[in-house]
Amino acid sequence: MEAVLEQIEEHLKELIIPYLMQCLSEMFNCVNTTVGGIAADVGQTPSAFSPSVFSMIKTISETVIMPIAGIILTFVACYELVQLIISYNNLANFETWFIFKWVFKTAIAVELITHTWDFSMAVFDVAQHVVAGAGGVIGASTAIDASALAGMQSTIEAMDIMSILGLFIQIAIVNLFTQLSAEIINIIVIARMIEIYMYVSMAPIPFATFGNKEHGSIGIHYVKSLFALGFQGFLIMICVGIYAVLITSVAFTTDIVGSIWMALGYTLLLGFSLFKTSTVSKAILNAI
Repeated sequence: MEAVLEQIEEHLKELIIPYLMQCLSEMFNCVNTTVGGIAADVGQTPSAFSPSVFSMIKTISETVIMPIAGIILTFVACYELVQLIISYNNLANFETWFIFKWVFKTAIAVELITHTWDFSMAVFDVAQHVVAGAGGVIGASTAIDASALAGMQSTIEAMDIMSILGLFIQIAIVNLFTQLSAEIINIIVIARMIEIYMYVSMAPIPFATFGNKEHGSIGIHYVKSLFALGFQGFLIMICVGIYAVLITSVAFTTDIVGSIWMALGYTLLLGFSLFKTSTVSKAILNAI
């Protein structure tokens, strides 16, 4: 009777273990593919990420927002002229140089609003260079090599059938949450780019305020926000680098159950960290 039970157990193992190894391999490959694609996604400029969306945003900004920015620039220039006149005792102490000062400031403001897109995209060109440099230093590979998988299989084969069934249920749960975490990571990266598109779509309006000291803080705060969005990509790369180091330190061959739950914890932690990168970047650059 015992021999029959042993044969049944061995047969069940032959059926379950290959499926378990396939689930483990797919689980780690899913996360590795997602994490590996982060560097490529965050390293793209808004124009390269989605040229069609970028073209649409640029067209809307130039046809809808730019006229409004022109009106704001006219108001700011007139307000600045009035302030200069008042500051000289209503022209009682008239000096011609302040007129040239006003013309010079207005000319710079017009130049800024005319080349709004060039200045905005320059911010992300700088950020792209930083992210590309970070990507060359940070090793973002989280793949589990064949030797680790072989060690895991040997450990599983040494288990009894009830332990294998329990492991099967846990792996199924972890695999589900891992797939969900991978999708959340993708959503966070795409949401950052959508936020960038929203910011640059209204770029002419804050740029139109640079001509006046009182209202120029709007433009300064906007530029800080642009840099915060750009360097958020760098913080994302930092999170990916930390995750890669943590996940490769997990000993998958000795304690499989603890290892897979720890791997899931690190993956969830990565998603939470990526979600916080926007707040941290804005706080560092005082753009909140």
